[in-house]
Amino acid sequence: MIVGYTNDAGGRDALALGAAITHLTGGELTVATIYPPASPGLAVEAQANLAHAADQLGDAPAEYLTFESRGTGRGLSVLASRIRSDLIVVGSGSGGRQGRITIGATSNHLLHLSSEAVMLAPAGHEPAGELARLTLAYVHRPQCDEAVERVAQAALRLGVPLRLITLDLRTDDQGKLRDDLALAVRLAWETTGIEAESEVAEGHDVAAAMDDVGWLPGELLVCAASEDAQPHRVFLGELAMKVLRAAPCPVTVLPRGFS
Repeated sequence: MIVGYTNDAGGRDALALGAAITHLTGGELTVATIYPPASPGLAVEAQANLAHAADQLGDAPAEYLTFESRGTGRGLSVLASRIRSDLIVVGSGSGGRQGRITIGATSNHLLHLSSEAVMLAPAGHEPAGELARLTLAYVHRPQCDEAVERVAQAALRLGVPLRLITLDLRTDDQGKLRDDLALAVRLAWETTGIEAESEVAEGHDVAAAMDDVGWLPGELLVCAASEDAQPHRVFLGELAMKVLRAAPCPVTVLPRGFS
């Protein structure tokens, strides 16, 4: 896992979330600060930022890297590929609502081009002591069916419940939505033996629908890439972006074909 660290609120939120997830999964943590080319002063500042990150993590094991790139999102993606990271963690953009995710320039780049899964921390998020549940935002299409299998496997390995939710914005046939969810629940059972919960979130818009379902402390929401995504790339469409912004918990976005 690689955390994109900046010495601000969003960077500290990302660092805390990345450290918590690493502790939970037993993975390896890399903390990275990106700086622009031909900027020796900013290179020194990047090293200082990593020193701040190391102070925050204390004795927690981690590797600390600076990396030169013309854009932070691009730099994180290139570095993640080089060190074979499975996940990039970043914080919310500045100026957003507390407890929600604001898309900044870095996260916007990653959410449209990353070849690794991307996790975003809401502003001011404090990780719970343990993971309470994995929730997958489900729509009946191939990428989401792939995600059902992957997230069910993760829930089984981590020993946590799995929930599948789909949004009813009062424009679709709810009977069909429930039938699609039932098939997804069956898929999770057939591939892993997990009995997933399922809920239809109702509302006049995405934010209202997201508020219609309960969220646990320690919950993680997972979204699959859009059908417009290139193979092995993240790409989020307009609806999924609204879901991400309305989520009251960290969100992970999977690349197309994620394994």
